[in-house]
Amino acid sequence: MPQALPLHEPLAADLSDDKAVELAEMFRLLGDPSRLRIVIETLEGPKAVGDIATTLDLSPSLVSHHLRLLRAARLVSPERRGKQIFYRLHDAHIAHVIADMVAHVNEDHPHDASEDDA
Repeated sequence: MPQALPLHEPLAADLSDDKAVELAEMFRLLGDPSRLRIVIETLEGPKAVGDIATTLDLSPSLVSHHLRLLRAARLVSPERRGKQIFYRLHDAHIAHVIADMVAHVNEDHPHDASEDDA
C-alpha cells in the first residue's frame, strides 16, 4: 500500500464544515466530463467561449452555461478583452490540482497483483 505523502500544511484540521461543502461542490462540478474538459482547456491560458466550444465540439451556449457554474465556484475567472470575454483558471491552486490529476491518470501503472485477491 502506498504511503501518504507529507503535506506542507495541516490542511484537514483547517477545513471547516462549510469549506468541506464548498470543496465537495468543486469536485462535483469537475465530475462532469464536459466541465472538466473546459477547465483542462483553460490550463494553457485564457480562452474565448467560441474557441472552447470549437475545440471541444460543444455548442457555445452549453459552454457558456458550464462556465457560469465554474465561475460561481471560483474555478475559472473572466477576463475582458475588448468586446470578448476570455476565461482562465482562477488561480495556480486550481491549475496544479488539474495538471497533477491529468498527469496521474496518464501514468502507466503496472497491474497490481493484490487486486486479484480481493
